[in-house]
Amino acid sequence: METLPLSALGERIMICGPSNAGKSTLAVALANKLEAEPYHLDLFRHLPDTDWVERSNEEFAALHDQAVLGERWVMEGNYSRLMPKRFARATGIILLGDNRLANFRRYLWRTLFEKRGRIGSLAGDKDSIKWEMVRWILVRQPKLRERDRTYLRSAGLPMIELDSMAELNQLYAAWGLDRG
Repeated sequence: METLPLSALGERIMICGPSNAGKSTLAVALANKLEAEPYHLDLFRHLPDTDWVERSNEEFAALHDQAVLGERWVMEGNYSRLMPKRFARATGIILLGDNRLANFRRYLWRTLFEKRGRIGSLAGDKDSIKWEMVRWILVRQPKLRERDRTYLRSAGLPMIELDSMAELNQLYAAWGLDRG
């Protein structure tokens, strides 16, 4: 795997990719290394102390838009309708990828067994298996991979694309990141 140096991505980094591919953990590791603020878009989208109940679109967009104004951040999540504002402020992009079955296995594990204090989880740690999420991970999301890759590339920002957990682990080692 060839990769850019971390410095090439600047001070405002977007992390995108499929559910359960390691975006949240990477965001915190990078933010710690860069002394930046980590933002998890799922925490903006969903209400705390719920089983992933969504905020209104307006409230979600307001939280997102306020966060992108910061000088140093690592923001993980997709939500493509809000990407243009992120593109306007971001200085680099990391696109994660992995096998949908591996992502599904991690979804089951985190939902059933890692309920307390998982990076990126909602306050209150209320979570349950949701059939719409199973369908998203196994069926819908893999079909959108190339569309998402093309859209992110169109931003014209320095970008790193990783296609497996093995490549993500190599990135952690190359940049001296700590999963904490």
